[in-house]
Amino acid sequence: MAKKLNILMFSGEYDKALAAMILANTARQIGVDVTMFFAFWGLCLLRNHGNNDMEGKSFYEKLFSAMTPKGPEDLPLSKMNFSGIGKAMMLEMMDENETPTLSDFFNGAIKKGVKFYACKLSMEVMGIDKDELIPEVEVMNAQQYLEDALEADVQLFI
Repeated sequence: MAKKLNILMFSGEYDKALAAMILANTARQIGVDVTMFFAFWGLCLLRNHGNNDMEGKSFYEKLFSAMTPKGPEDLPLSKMNFSGIGKAMMLEMMDENETPTLSDFFNGAIKKGVKFYACKLSMEVMGIDKDELIPEVEVMNAQQYLEDALEADVQLFI
């Protein structure tokens, strides 16, 4: 029986998302099943950059949508972001070392079969509709997440 890794992605920060995606990809490479549950700020990683429909949203939902990152490359660093200068420096250092970007790791996880789930309640609170997320995402509630996490050999909260 295959081992299983469950990652709850709560952070919406580039470096934390990078660590989560590296672990997800590596786990898949060694035959571990991986599920990722994205809640609150973690949902920003799943946003489909091309779909920004504001129709039917409240004032706060529109404001939230406009102010939050739209996909992996829009995420700020958790420390030393300095209005994006720190992130630009980090990306340049990654490029010099031929390190893949967060988007590269994210797309690799999709290709490797990592399962992505979005938190239903977080989506409702933040005014995010399913069609605003990448197509590979399924929506689940907290009970479904816990049932999935309880089957995992390892659970991580990032």
